[in-house]
Amino acid sequence: MEVKDAINKAKNKEQTAFNFLLDTFWNDVYAFQLKRTLNENDAEDITIQTFSKAFDKIGTYNDAYKFKTWLITISKNIHIDLIRKQKKLINNTSKDNDDNFFDIVDDSPTPEDKIIKEQNLANLLRDIKKLKPHYQEVINLRYFKELSYKEISEELNEPINNVKVKLLRSKKLLAEIITKA
Repeated sequence: MEVKDAINKAKNKEQTAFNFLLDTFWNDVYAFQLKRTLNENDAEDITIQTFSKAFDKIGTYNDAYKFKTWLITISKNIHIDLIRKQKKLINNTSKDNDDNFFDIVDDSPTPEDKIIKEQNLANLLRDIKKLKPHYQEVINLRYFKELSYKEISEELNEPINNVKVKLLRSKKLLAEIITKA
């Protein structure tokens, strides 16, 4: 599939086109953000938001420009907005506030995990746990808790398009892990 064909198909909401564009340009956007943020998690989050926003606004894409340039521009603007929000948050936060408590994540297996392992899903769970925590969470919510995109969006407090891109990316990464095993 050519990029121009994929863009036209994406404008018609064809899922295969979105997958193609994500696969084709993920590494470019991610590498761009990794250089800017120097943090893998931040780069990944911004990349997810970039594709979410781009897919949501694909109808506004002007083919007089390269698609990669359009994506990088969206990515850069998202990063700038996040920096502004962080600065604003820091300025609004009181330095004397000691009421901040942090939740400690319990990674120990639950009884449900043990039952699933007994039902020959141990390999799948092992592979899922190789994913980054936010990918594990979205797979868990979608396939084990069977939540809809809307419910996952509300649970994670993220736009539905971000959830869709995260789920798409997590399935791709999980498939790569499974095929390597």
